[in-house]
Amino acid sequence: MSTLPDLAALTPGHVLPGLNFGPITRTTLALYAGASGDHNPAHIDSDFAKAAGLPDVFAHGMLSFGVLARAVTAQVGAGRLREFGARFVSITQVHDSISCNVIVGEAFVEDGERRLRLHVSAVAADGRETLIGDAVVAIG
Repeated sequence: MSTLPDLAALTPGHVLPGLNFGPITRTTLALYAGASGDHNPAHIDSDFAKAAGLPDVFAHGMLSFGVLARAVTAQVGAGRLREFGARFVSITQVHDSISCNVIVGEAFVEDGERRLRLHVSAVAADGRETLIGDAVVAIG
C-alpha cells in the first residue's frame, strides 16, 4: 500500500507521481463498453468508425476521464476531492498509451478549509494532450 504525500507541504509547481495506462486495445474498449453501457459503435466497430471518416475506433471519453481521476485520488485519497473537471481536447486513439499528470497549481482557503488546486492532464505518447483540467482537494 502506498503512502499519501504530506499535502500541506506541497507548493505550486510540485509534480505528483503520475499514472500511465495503455496501450488502449480493442479489448479494453469492448470491456469498457460492457461495463459502462456505452456501446457507441465509434468506440467498438472499426468499419463504422472508418465510414464516419475516422482512422479507427477511439476510447470512450469517460474511460480516459476515469483514469485521470484515479491519478488524482491515488495521490490524495478520494475523500479529499472537492471538485474535478476536465475538458476533452483530443481523441484518445486505439493503441494510444496515456500518461496522466498532476501538478500543484495553487493553495487557497475556501469555506474555512485549506485546499490545493491541481492541474491535471492526460497526454498520449506522441505528446498530444487528450484531456486537461483541474481538481480541487482538501489539505486540512
